[in-house]
Amino acid sequence: MLSLDILTLFPAWFDWLGDERHIKNALDGELALGIHDMRTYSDLPHHAVDDTPYGGGAGMVVRVDTTVAAVEGVYGQPLDDVRKQRRIIALDARGRRFDDAYSRELAGAGAITLLCGRYEGFDQRVLDHVATETLSLGPYVLAGGEVAAMVVVDAVTRHLPGALGHDESAEEESFAPALDGLPEYPHYTRPLEFRGWEVPEILRSGDHGRIAAWRREQSERGSAS
Repeated sequence: MLSLDILTLFPAWFDWLGDERHIKNALDGELALGIHDMRTYSDLPHHAVDDTPYGGGAGMVVRVDTTVAAVEGVYGQPLDDVRKQRRIIALDARGRRFDDAYSRELAGAGAITLLCGRYEGFDQRVLDHVATETLSLGPYVLAGGEVAAMVVVDAVTRHLPGALGHDESAEEESFAPALDGLPEYPHYTRPLEFRGWEVPEILRSGDHGRIAAWRREQSERGSAS
């Protein structure tokens, strides 16, 4: 069982998430997913969670005190105790790059909390003392961590038993161990011919050994491109 919580300023962004087929499948078995509004736990006027940056500059910064209040409020425990029980992951452009190996690692983590930043991001003390790690989708900037959190949930959930209906569906996906981390080979289906574009002859041969070798070659070629 994976317990996965998302702390966000915009919980409505995730209203659709549980209706996605593989996530819905996982919720019936191996996934407990919680979406939590950080503003709920702020005792500042108007439930504010951010403030202007020290040193000047444009934008607003998510405060460390309101972030800690949200973490402790969600779990009803002191921060240090929560950190011992869960991987608290701040979504931050400077974090560890997210890839298939990372998603598989998180699928087996047991308990994860994703912190979604907004505006100019988190007060650095959130990254230093609240989060146990930071995660980045890549070298670009998003308006907030919500989209990144959706990517993480989607990728991680696919590795949970029963999420895809047939567990073998994930065995030869791109970057899976069965493909030695290579991208997946091309797929074809009916019609056999369309506008002169034909399915490769080898896939129609019935020779499973040749097909397997061809698929391996295509994966290696895709990795080099």
